[in-house]
Amino acid sequence: MTQYKSGQMIQPNPALRAKVGGAPRMGALDPAIIAKAEAALKGLSDNFAGWLNDEIAKLEAARQEVRAQGVDAERMERLYLRAHDLKGLGATYGFPLITRIAGLLCRLIDDKSKRLGAPMSLIDAHIDAIKAAVRDSIKGEDHPVGLALVKELEGRVREYGA
Repeated sequence: MTQYKSGQMIQPNPALRAKVGGAPRMGALDPAIIAKAEAALKGLSDNFAGWLNDEIAKLEAARQEVRAQGVDAERMERLYLRAHDLKGLGATYGFPLITRIAGLLCRLIDDKSKRLGAPMSLIDAHIDAIKAAVRDSIKGEDHPVGLALVKELEGRVREYGA
């Protein structure tokens, strides 16, 4: 049986809160800084298509490596990491649909103990859906094709049990 030791409650020093400006200011951002960051992001938006295509090429290369050399933990980890990158970048690059599809792919192969058994046909379907979204400029789930893609992939991932 585990023996629990008595603990001590340490009260935070209120002087620290006063030095950093108190609770109301904690986490507050200057609207001018936000506007400046948004302007900088907008200035970079001309590069988004190229960057997105680079990320998709990396995902495709990871898939081709798995196909050519076989499924193993290291190659599937690379595939997972590429999908995870796209999950984070899709919406930033103006394609929230890619974020959602890549998120589903991550869910499918997230569990390392089940990753090697994930059906390659379902992995292919996710990657092909991502490529089709960019090719046909299907950016959001409000597009009928985007909605159909997501619903079908969600159902297949659910069936697989991921």
